[in-house]
Amino acid sequence: MIGVILGTRPEIIKMSPIIRECKRRGLDYFILHTGQHYSYEMDRLFFEELELPEPNYSLDVGSGTHAGQTAKIMTGVEDVLQKESPDIVLVQGDTNTVMAGALAASKLHVRVGHIEAGLRSFNRWMPEEINRVLTDHISDYLFAPTESARKNLLAEGIPEQKICVTGNTVVDAIYQNLDISRKKGNVLKDLDLEPSEYFLVTAHRQENVDNRTRLKEILKGLERVQKEFSLPVVFPVHPRTEKRIKELGIGVDGLNLTKPFGFLEFLQLESQARLVLTDSGGVQEETCVLGVPCATMRYDTERPETLDVGSNILVGADSGRILEGVRSAATWRRGWANPYGDGIAGKMIIMVCAAARSQ
Repeated sequence: MIGVILGTRPEIIKMSPIIRECKRRGLDYFILHTGQHYSYEMDRLFFEELELPEPNYSLDVGSGTHAGQTAKIMTGVEDVLQKESPDIVLVQGDTNTVMAGALAASKLHVRVGHIEAGLRSFNRWMPEEINRVLTDHISDYLFAPTESARKNLLAEGIPEQKICVTGNTVVDAIYQNLDISRKKGNVLKDLDLEPSEYFLVTAHRQENVDNRTRLKEILKGLERVQKEFSLPVVFPVHPRTEKRIKELGIGVDGLNLTKPFGFLEFLQLESQARLVLTDSGGVQEETCVLGVPCATMRYDTERPETLDVGSNILVGADSGRILEGVRSAATWRRGWANPYGDGIAGKMIIMVCAAARSQ
């Protein structure tokens, strides 16, 4: 039996090819949703939109301190694993769910497969960096998305036989879910937008939105972009970011703030934007695969491949650098090589898991 543990919307998206492949092959598996972000009830729409089966278990741990949230997840995951006794547990990415789920499984001597292993920002101030490093070092199977990620793992002394370069499930997810999204509606029409005639923004990272100076500079940079290009700047506001903007009393002149979109709507917006500004690692990958320029509002990235192929530029959290970066990236010719594989990562991962179950 395979246990699929997830807890945030990006994990649902990137695990969707894994779940579909388990279902396609008729494998025995279960889905455990920790509810790390908001609640399972709010995430239910994601499962419906992506045409995925509902989770078998929901912990609904909600937000909290890193230690408190991690403890709740570990306790809940342990209970489920003791009941189900899976052969292997799969986790994806770098959240508290990933680290807590992997640690709980490891303590019970359940084999752990880490999807998206080997990513490194080399910035230990990021909680995500701690989570991904710890998870890699307690995992039995490390599914690295790229050769660069494999090298990071080898440099840390992880045995080569544990590592498998699979590509990134984000490619599978984009191909599969873009087809679904096109059947569901046209969000550009709903927002009165023209393809390639708007910018799209996401911002949610703690180091950006919880820092008044950085958040103020980011918003100022977005306003400068809107004024210079005279194009809509569409900003679906993450609840965390909305809360901080209100608390800090920061103006948002000229920006088109909207409610958060479902993944299928966001994927449509992302695929047809002139450029995307973000602090999300997943969005850096998605824009690279979609052929859309990206300006990352951070000073480092665990997705260096996007910089190498020329799909992404780091602009930090300074309004001047943001504007300069957008000026440059908006002129890029598209058509760079996709470094994340050809859309069969999910099949490769489940093939390895199926073989492991028989050992």
